[in-house]
Amino acid sequence: MKKMRLLITALALMVVAATANAAETIGVANYKKIESEYNYAKQAYKQLDDKILELQQFVIDKDKQFKAIESPVQRKNFEEKTQKEYKAKEDAILKSKIEKQDQIYENILNATKAVAKQKGIGMVVDYRVIFVGGTDISDDVIKYLNSNPVPKK
Repeated sequence: MKKMRLLITALALMVVAATANAAETIGVANYKKIESEYNYAKQAYKQLDDKILELQQFVIDKDKQFKAIESPVQRKNFEEKTQKEYKAKEDAILKSKIEKQDQIYENILNATKAVAKQKGIGMVVDYRVIFVGGTDISDDVIKYLNSNPVPKK
């Protein structure tokens, strides 16, 4: 964690030093804020949460079925089959989560580029990198994202 902070601080110093004469062209974006207010992201994460709840219900249902089985051999077979089903469902959820996160990141990145271009901003950095200065374009990126259709993959 200390290395990450040191890296961010060093990056901030490099950015500030390299653009000292052009501070007005630095944009600042709060990724977490953008992500949390981006309608597509909210919908995508809600769908993932629903799938996780379904998986939890799957486990509860299978546990009830398992308790009803009396034969040790049948229990073992049921347990092995259920573990395979669970793993497949869990892998599908994880794959979907990664795909959605990648799509959300890509959409935010493209929207940030578009807003920066509209505003004549040459560089956009994360808000945590700059202590003072820069133009916060987070709200503009959110408006852009929520007013434009989500590209389909």
